[in-house]
Amino acid sequence: MKFFVDTAEIDQIKELNDLGMVDGVTTNPSLIAKSGRDILEVTKEICDLVDGPVSAEVVALDAEGMIAEGRKLAKIADNIAVKVPLTWAGLQACKTLTDEGTMVNVTLCFSANQALLAAKAGATFISPFIGRLDDINIDGLDLIEDIRTIYDNYGFETQILAASIRSANHMSDCAKIGADVATAPPAVIKAMANHVLTDKGLAGFMADIEKAGIKIL
Repeated sequence: MKFFVDTAEIDQIKELNDLGMVDGVTTNPSLIAKSGRDILEVTKEICDLVDGPVSAEVVALDAEGMIAEGRKLAKIADNIAVKVPLTWAGLQACKTLTDEGTMVNVTLCFSANQALLAAKAGATFISPFIGRLDDINIDGLDLIEDIRTIYDNYGFETQILAASIRSANHMSDCAKIGADVATAPPAVIKAMANHVLTDKGLAGFMADIEKAGIKIL
């Protein structure tokens, strides 16, 4: 499963990228606004830093506006994936931009029907939001599984990009179900390394080392 990091903070992206933990980046206007910087400038810097797809989101709500904004965003770098919402206008924009050779990430997906439409429109990525479904007592992982089944049934090439990841458990669960990509905040990716028994084992190991007076350097 590919890891996309969901942030616009350059230092955080660089840290994970240097460890080989970044296959791409997802951003949105809200994340970039937190950085206090220009959206095009930040997006260009991220594209220069990572080799994989960088999702940059349109802000227009009509198809014509999304297409125009998508074309502008696509000029930033070859690895831009234009992010559009899963609305009828967003699907129209997806079809046009895909036909022009631009990667498209269709976001805010909450049903298998929506995912099917996005695949038919040629989306590069579909972004089902796990955490937001969990918030209303619907198991978001069930949606990932449903989409995986549908896409495999018909050979759709659209990649399932699990989004709204809230925990390390979400990451492993998505991998088991067969999500192609999971995008998560840096803190969640780092939390995947944590385990209470690792901490306990390391503490016991260090106590033994100290007692024995062992030194390597």
